[in-house]
Amino acid sequence: MYKIAILGCENSHANNFLRCIYGNKNEDGSYANIPGVVATDVEVLGVYSDEVPAMEKLNADFGVPMMNNYDDLVGKVDGIVITARHGDNHYKYAKPYLASGIPMFIDKPITVSEEEAVEFMNELKKNNIRICGGSSCIFMPNIEKYKNYMETKELGEVIGGTVRAPIDPDSVYGGFFFYGQHLVQMMSAIFGYFPNSVTAVEHEKQISCFVNYDTFDVRGVFVRRYYNYFAGVDFEKRSEFEEFGFGDAFVKEFNEMYHLLQGGEMHQSYEEFFAPVFVLNAIYRSYKNGGKCEKVNRIEDIKL
Repeated sequence: MYKIAILGCENSHANNFLRCIYGNKNEDGSYANIPGVVATDVEVLGVYSDEVPAMEKLNADFGVPMMNNYDDLVGKVDGIVITARHGDNHYKYAKPYLASGIPMFIDKPITVSEEEAVEFMNELKKNNIRICGGSSCIFMPNIEKYKNYMETKELGEVIGGTVRAPIDPDSVYGGFFFYGQHLVQMMSAIFGYFPNSVTAVEHEKQISCFVNYDTFDVRGVFVRRYYNYFAGVDFEKRSEFEEFGFGDAFVKEFNEMYHLLQGGEMHQSYEEFFAPVFVLNAIYRSYKNGGKCEKVNRIEDIKL
């Protein structure tokens, strides 16, 4: 039996992961397994949140124990799921468990600060900790469709694209960074994790940006109030654009964490995993500086 803790359980990921483990609750109080879940041997030893009602609800719904502090289960679990709403809490919650070397799921935004991202990554590497997480958007079914077009070159070379996702710049959970990684991770999964520069401007209803890659630009549109997701790719022969749905993305996310619990390898490098932090910061700097073009920093650019 693999034992885990969920830290920062006010996020919807906590509910979705617990459903993957225990199933959906039926009217008669029994639980029905969720299709596609491969884990049958995971136990949640505790959930933690600074927001006590979030813990109480999960305790009532799933019977999982509530923790007094986020470090209560150091040395007692085989992995942790860090899914706090505020990205500033992710590294803090991970720190006590780093020496254990256990795998970690780290939700979006992985962190807010570029300096903290580098420090966090270095500590994960030093302790040989395997990680997964970020935005669940990377598991949207449409992503694979576009990546296949790009790999086969059926529609020619990529000459540009557009990604649209929600944003809440005024969120108490980190403002722009709270939802921002969804768009950046969709863009990264399709077009690549390491663009060169960005230019962004803020309008009343959206934040618009152009993200420069070596041979094309991608337009990003962060939209207030409307919580839907779209993406498209401009190929030489034609353009493709459609709404993206989550489908079974949460199940795929949980299965990836289970893969790590079993000793499996990461599907991303550490550098790719943390890359959205640097893209987000470049976008934020640009629109706060009135649309100034900002370089997307690389990890080696950040001096601690």
